[in-house]
Amino acid sequence: MSDYDLYYWPIPFRGQFVRAVLAYAGKSWREHDGAAIAKLKDGPLAQMPAPFMGPPVLIDKKADVALSQTSAILLYLGETLNLLPPDPASRALSIKITADAVDVIDDLTLDGGRLMWTKPRWKAFQPRLAKWMSLFEETARRRGGDYFFGEQPGIADIVTATLWSTMGERFPALQAMLDETAPLTAALTRRVAALPALAKLAAKARHDYGEAYCGGQIEASLRKVMGM
Repeated sequence: MSDYDLYYWPIPFRGQFVRAVLAYAGKSWREHDGAAIAKLKDGPLAQMPAPFMGPPVLIDKKADVALSQTSAILLYLGETLNLLPPDPASRALSIKITADAVDVIDDLTLDGGRLMWTKPRWKAFQPRLAKWMSLFEETARRRGGDYFFGEQPGIADIVTATLWSTMGERFPALQAMLDETAPLTAALTRRVAALPALAKLAAKARHDYGEAYCGGQIEASLRKVMGM
């Protein structure tokens, strides 16, 4: 029997953050297909395990807790799986890092496909993307260790590694940009992504989803502006 139920589309986008945390913690989860997600999403609010506009939705079956919104789910998992640092300031910074990761993918997809990428729009976005990378880099520089907090990976490390490794694997130009702009972040990403549980999850994502990233027309436009 699985520990959690996860409702998320069959792509390695924002739901991959949740999958990565669960995988690292050695937890099991059951995923629901697109039809089940659509039925729940378009159905009555009273029948939703947690009120939501879009997935992910996570159900902790043992605790009988259901949550929506990626950042809320990550905070809950950080708390319940002991993946947050002990002091309040570091805990807040850890959650800030995970929220930044969610913001990066929202930016990269123009708020989930509100607009499509064009070459002028993509060119204008490059300094902003570089600044995002630099924000993670400066945080890594200030922390000064192998991981953001302490000697073991926490939720901030797992989410950071999942953000950049998933993106970089599917878009080599963005991996090259990260290597140049944020070498400490790139090194942290490789270090954490190589952990057995996360490497296994990445291989499964490649098998299950192929080259897919965020899906739909927004991914098609993103690949087009990068010459893919």
